[in-house]
Amino acid sequence: MPKYKEYARRMLDANKDLFAKFRLIHDKYSLDTDANQEEYNRIGAEVMLVVKEWEGKLCRQSEKAGYSNYTTNLAEKFQAEVKNYFPLIDHIGLVIKRFELKRITFSG
Repeated sequence: MPKYKEYARRMLDANKDLFAKFRLIHDKYSLDTDANQEEYNRIGAEVMLVVKEWEGKLCRQSEKAGYSNYTTNLAEKFQAEVKNYFPLIDHIGLVIKRFELKRITFSG
């Protein structure tokens, strides 16, 4: 198993409660983005901190081994692996502003 997949699996195992909670809101969010955006952002912020922490661990491990040239590619693979579990993770932090268009009536 590639190192990035192993780290993704270890991250999920080490933070089961957080990722279980995120799975629930992720599924709700996929059904109704507008109604769940605020909660998705709130829980997602915690998730992103954990993901960045584990991405850092993975990349530091590779840098210590002398593969610092490949850490960018490794980080991208790790992020792609996380997206396999949570496809809408990139939507964390979106701010949706609602606006209305006024009706224009033509008299003629």
